[in-house]
Amino acid sequence: MSYNVLKVLHIFFVISWFAGLFYLPRIFVNHAMTEDASTCERLAVMEAKLYRFMTLVGIFAIVFGLWLWFSLWPAKTAWLHIKATLVVGLVAYHLYCGRLLRNFAAGRNRHGHVWYRVFNEVPALVLLAVLVLAVVRPFSASL
Repeated sequence: MSYNVLKVLHIFFVISWFAGLFYLPRIFVNHAMTEDASTCERLAVMEAKLYRFMTLVGIFAIVFGLWLWFSLWPAKTAWLHIKATLVVGLVAYHLYCGRLLRNFAAGRNRHGHVWYRVFNEVPALVLLAVLVLAVVRPFSASL
């Protein structure tokens, strides 16, 4: 597979994954604000379906990203290692979203809607950092 095709697939799946990372906490905001049982049930179904979708596209984003990285081997630049570290953080964020989803489903939510509003900003900040690393490529001297 050509480098450009890999890059397009990686970007496509990253965009799809981030759509889920941005939207799922917004559903959590609404879930934390409502006390209506039927609305809570509907939001729980939406959360579960979105989480399954974003898990699948996240896996593809990571697979194509690793494929790109290893196709550039031995290009061991610092910006790429920092980006990989941020991706590990996003995976942890994603998994934590799954834990929050299970807590909502079990009626054990411990956070208010304001907490979820702040929590929702984390992927946007990571995305900005990743974009700066990928486009500007600071620290581009080889390790």
